[in-house]
Amino acid sequence: MLKIGCHLSSSKGYEAMGKTALEIGADTFQFFTRNPRGGKAKAIDENDVKKFLEIQKRSDIFPIVAHAPYTLNACAADSHLRDFARETMEDDLKRMEYTPGNLYNFHPGSHVKQGVETGIQYIADMLNQILTKEQHTTVLLETMSGKGSEIGRNFEELREILDRVELSDKMGVCLDTCHVWDGGYDIVNHLDEVLTEFDRVIGLSRLKAIHLNDSQNPLGAHKDRHARIGEGCIGAEALVRVVNHPALKNLPFNLETPNELPGYAQEIRFMRENYKE
Repeated sequence: MLKIGCHLSSSKGYEAMGKTALEIGADTFQFFTRNPRGGKAKAIDENDVKKFLEIQKRSDIFPIVAHAPYTLNACAADSHLRDFARETMEDDLKRMEYTPGNLYNFHPGSHVKQGVETGIQYIADMLNQILTKEQHTTVLLETMSGKGSEIGRNFEELREILDRVELSDKMGVCLDTCHVWDGGYDIVNHLDEVLTEFDRVIGLSRLKAIHLNDSQNPLGAHKDRHARIGEGCIGAEALVRVVNHPALKNLPFNLETPNELPGYAQEIRFMRENYKE
């Protein structure tokens, strides 16, 4: 069964997201834990969460993926920015316990001329401070396109972080199709080889979610510009192969294409129509 959804607004709460997911034919979704540019999160409404959990139980909307704000930089040169990232993610993981067993995804960050080694160590240090044995959420490192001084531009950098995290069983990876394509991994012509490389370096058992996006840019551009399915350089045919790949078929796929809800519904329908059980 294809698990597919999209990024939904969390402004009206969990119950509203669950209802919206069902309306557009989704059985998973992604949302920001707070304003994507940062800031304080709204207090958890326990009644709202309870209503969502009831929807989830009836409809099998699972797992859901919470996305950390884009502004967080766990490997910033400024220690105050690193502290802000740590405090925000720590708070997010506490909030995630209201909906246990789900996923929390974040961009590893940019080392800002400090060097990859320093950046990787800062990220691992933060994770070692905030992860707990008791948590029920899996934290995901996202594959990045490699623009600027981003960490995570290749599988090896993500593996370096994972190797330094003490509670590694609480960690996983989210593969973004646009990002890996922009990062130089040819998922159009060599999907099998890319996944074999991922398995060799990181391990497919670590892969917990997919961001399903086309790209406005050619292979290896290091730009990170998402496109609607079939309107970019990856193309619909290649992305259909992604959702049908035996190594990926049981994972949740979330669209982050430049769309409103009707566009997401159309892309979800398209992927379902081209999915082979």
